Amino acid sequence: MRRLPTALAVTAAAALALAGCGTTEPAADNSSSPSARSITLTDATGEKVKLDGPAKKVVGTEWDVVEDLVSLGVDPVGVADVKGYTAWDTSAPLTNSPKDIGTRGEPSTDTVAALAPDLIVATTDLKPAVVEQLKKIAPVLEIQSADASDQIGRMEKNLGLIAEATGTTAKAEELKKGFDAKIAEGRKALADAGLAGRKVAFGDAYVVSNQVSIRPYTKGSLIGTVNEKLGLRNAWTVKGDEKYGLATTDVEGLTGLGDVQFAYIGNKADGSDPFTVGLAKNPVWKGLPFVKKDNVHRLSDGIWMFGGPKAMEAYVDALVDALTK
Repeated sequence: MRRLPTALAVTAAAALALAGCGTTEPAADNSSSPSARSITLTDATGEKVKLDGPAKKVVGTEWDVVEDLVSLGVDPVGVADVKGYTAWDTSAPLTNSPKDIGTRGEPSTDTVAALAPDLIVATTDLKPAVVEQLKKIAPVLEIQSADASDQIGRMEKNLGLIAEATGTTAKAEELKKGFDAKIAEGRKALADAGLAGRKVAFGDAYVVSNQVSIRPYTKGSLIGTVNEKLGLRNAWTVKGDEKYGLATTDVEGLTGLGDVQFAYIGNKADGSDPFTVGLAKNPVWKGLPFVKKDNVHRLSDGIWMFGGPKAMEAYVDALVDALTK
């Protein structure tokens, strides 16, 4: 299922802090040209990553990484599961024709090597053995895949790290300001509609052995954190995992939510919708207060729930539109 993160299926001035000890130093030719200055970064694993200059030919092994690159104005030469990215992250559409390097969990090292990249950007979800293989091809910059204690801070730190590696810190500042502005705009719109403090439960669902499993996005999830920034309250009481803030329940687990707004994201690329098909005749589902009141909102396809600032801006727009109709 494409909706699963791999582990589960910035201001210009602050960019150095966000990137975690990034430095630049003159290259061997001592040229003052920015492209001739080497860059040393410390990635999420504590590894030092040295580049001869801002990376231009970049490979991304995860969709949030690709979104950040495209948002920063860097067209990746290689992308894991191009078809999946195109379906699930329309907030930052590919403007070039990158090579598909294989799956997000198992990229083809031969394909990556043929691209002769300056830099490979991966997440800490990628298996260490795969990372070691990729390091034989080009420098690998690993970013933190998720952190339920501070998802927005992690998102912005990742953006800053990638921006420094690609010489795009000014664009990162612009993206951060745009995200902050979107949060403020959405918060005001919800408050003006009398929805401040409203309980919202966001989840998605999948079918296993003809049974619908529901995945709550708790307060530790990226979307849960964004909802709280919008002035909403997370209706889930179950505890999520320490990385993604996700949990697992079934339709009976929804009975404790009460009268809430329920939102979810599906994608036609995944086939039928478990909520409208798998649960359509389920008496428990049909009896839930938010179902009876038609307070179930399927948000737009193409919003990656584990993405970067552009994906979260798209989420804000879609949620605010759904709740204020």
